[in-house]
Amino acid sequence: MVGNLISDFVKGKKKFDYPVSIQKGITLHRLIDRFTDDHPATHEAKKFFRADYRLYNAVFIDVVYDYFLANDPDVFSEISLFTFSKEVYQVLDDHFDALPVRFATIVPYMKSYNWFYNYRSRSGIKSSFAGIVRRATYLSESDTAFSLFEKFNNELGECYRKFIPDITIYARQEFDKLTGS
Repeated sequence: MVGNLISDFVKGKKKFDYPVSIQKGITLHRLIDRFTDDHPATHEAKKFFRADYRLYNAVFIDVVYDYFLANDPDVFSEISLFTFSKEVYQVLDDHFDALPVRFATIVPYMKSYNWFYNYRSRSGIKSSFAGIVRRATYLSESDTAFSLFEKFNNELGECYRKFIPDITIYARQEFDKLTGS
């Protein structure tokens, strides 16, 4: 789990600076990112953000998928998502010394605003979009992204529903390969 969460903060071969279990999480995250980016449903979803956000459209789609995942009754109930988010924060606390500095600085915000749980709400998504813009070099506003999310919510939900069965199978297969399960 730690490797999966820190993957975007660990560039290239820096992953080999971590224990094997964390390396496997980083590898899994990268495989999932590639699969997600190449999936036809993701290509379809990106078109709603492409004109306004160009290369950043994939980042917005990741957050959109998180919203639909957090609200997917086949995956989480409101209570199980809350419990899961608390467990994730505990794992991060338990491995805090292993976290990249840039990631470690945002963990307190993740916890205090309960990012994982708040993917469930539209206000949480709006905040996540604003966070993308704060961290991006070439973006200056996120209101358009949130408006697009609202306007095309049904279509984006349909993209998620096309995507989720495939990513679930793929992620399980890759996890099993990496862990020898």
